[in-house]
Amino acid sequence: MSLRRPAFSGSPAHHRACGVIEPVDAAEKYTRRRLRILLLAFALCTQPLAAEPPDRPSYAPTAGSDFPREVFWGDTHLHTSASPDAFRFGNRAHDRGDAYRFAQGEELEANNGMAVRLRRPLDFLVVSDHAEYLGVLPGLQAGDALLADTDTGSRWTAMMQAGQGDQVFEEFFAAINGLFDAEISMDFTQSVWFEVTAAADRFNDPGVFTAFSGYEWTSMPKGNNLHRVVIFRDGSKKTNQVMPFSALDSDEPEDLWKYLANYEATTGGQVLAIPHNSNLSGGLMFALEDSKGRPISKEYAETRSRWEPLVEATQFKGDSETHPFFSPDDAFADYETWDWANAAQTIPHEDWMSRFEYVRGALKSGLEIDARVGANPYRLGMIGSTDSHTSYATASEDNFWGKFSNEAPAPGRVDAEGDVPGFSWRYASSGYAAVWARANTREELFAAMKRRETYATTGPRMVVRFFGGWSFDASDAHRPDPVQTGYRMGVPMGGTLTRREGNPAPAFLVVAAKDPDGANLDRVQIVKGWLEKDGTAQERVFDVALSDGRQPNGRKVTPVGSTVDEATATYKNTIGDAQLAAVWRDPDFDPNQSAFYYARVIEIPTPRWTAYDAVFFGLELADDVPTITQERAYTSPIWYDPGVLASESAPSKTTKQGPLSTASSAP
Repeated sequence: MSLRRPAFSGSPAHHRACGVIEPVDAAEKYTRRRLRILLLAFALCTQPLAAEPPDRPSYAPTAGSDFPREVFWGDTHLHTSASPDAFRFGNRAHDRGDAYRFAQGEELEANNGMAVRLRRPLDFLVVSDHAEYLGVLPGLQAGDALLADTDTGSRWTAMMQAGQGDQVFEEFFAAINGLFDAEISMDFTQSVWFEVTAAADRFNDPGVFTAFSGYEWTSMPKGNNLHRVVIFRDGSKKTNQVMPFSALDSDEPEDLWKYLANYEATTGGQVLAIPHNSNLSGGLMFALEDSKGRPISKEYAETRSRWEPLVEATQFKGDSETHPFFSPDDAFADYETWDWANAAQTIPHEDWMSRFEYVRGALKSGLEIDARVGANPYRLGMIGSTDSHTSYATASEDNFWGKFSNEAPAPGRVDAEGDVPGFSWRYASSGYAAVWARANTREELFAAMKRRETYATTGPRMVVRFFGGWSFDASDAHRPDPVQTGYRMGVPMGGTLTRREGNPAPAFLVVAAKDPDGANLDRVQIVKGWLEKDGTAQERVFDVALSDGRQPNGRKVTPVGSTVDEATATYKNTIGDAQLAAVWRDPDFDPNQSAFYYARVIEIPTPRWTAYDAVFFGLELADDVPTITQERAYTSPIWYDPGVLASESAPSKTTKQGPLSTASSAP
């Protein structure tokens, strides 16, 4: 096809090659000569004169590569004064704007009058206030006219004005548990939701700071925690087309997933949900049945995995990686364990619940369910977040401001009554979400979460890379840039390995570096779970890299020691290593067994937040109050799927049909 172009200068041969019809008018020829430079500048020709061959090698070693090069730090679970429980327990002043400003490094005045600030700003934040009665208590205090449109709102307004705010909250809590019918103006809820999405858009600064719209779905059937944080990738043009789906609409996760599907279908946007505090779910979060008590089906498994690619493995209300009853051979299993009762303290904890309340148990159950129905509902990547209700996204031991504003630093807070039986010292100052992405934008961070290229930490910002492949050798751990090798020869955390011809054992490349402002590393471990021939899942923890010259030697390793001075709440980095790296090949690999592997990185001992309180306020702590911790990180797993080799005629009962490839990324 010929295109008539402006009569710019160039050779006749060049014009013919570009499909330009040569003019013959003398004036046009003169114009062409005068505009020679414009031709070169704008390059209107569709075929440049000296195009470079597309396969020409570049001197730049990273040219043409597109893997994520940066880790971004954030909190996907933060409450402000718009959450009824946060408001009731003292957060009356700090709204979502304050939360975003604080996350970016701004100093605020805390509820106790002290100044509060992060040591280092975060890269992203999800303000996830409860969908149930979103913004109602601040609205009642302000006398919002929309709230008076219903009988409940009118009565609550009068009660708030009469100083009966605690009674209002008690009715709110009863309503969440289905014991009280409270009707709130939909116009009011919509107005608050529009404020939520507008604030996220206002503070979102692509490439600098990412603000996501989100909320918490607070399902608590019979007091059991089934909470999820809902995160939208999109701006207000899409998120304003829906209203938050709350536990008052339904307390069944299946209905939440229908809402998420409808959002994507009607808006073209993207959304996901992240369960948290599985440790307080009464054995329900990772059950083997659906909400109706029916065995998990393939459809259920595929749906759940589609909408819930991640799990919040650690936060203020305890750590949910694993439990010592469920993992008795794991010396590090009993970490910030909350196992007294469910979230509402209505059902005491029993040992059997541990398998269905902790992430490692879910990963193992996922293998078993996959073998039975052909889909894995618990293909979960890991993140951490705070669940702070103060508007402050801080997870450092020396900067812990309590879950609620009335638990700000003060002489008596360690022994104050906590959120479960016991005392406030049981709170864990944890955690953060680490995301490997190409850029600090909504689109890139959300895509990384979907592919599970994430890890959890209990607060420190240690940098962790984890790859699985078939051809790694020991020297790869000592390359100056092992990351390129990892992506070139394997899959990153969150990925899947499928069976390879010859059935070699997979190898795993892990590299971990200390938080620049934190403690040295004690060790790196790889946690393996696999499916036995009888269909039951097993687990084992392997030490793969040890500090201070120690060598892995079976299941017992000499402890790294401790430099903690409890009297001053200090420690020294005279033990441990700043970086640990290893290539580990599974010595017990069976190519016919489905498996998962994830890395756990553990720091040397450091002072816990209770030790900092004791020094700051001059306290004498009871003997049962822990004052030392070993912070850690958990990567998302890498799964091994046996699949079926082309030479095999039929799959076994414990495997499913899969493509033949050396490595593939998880969907």
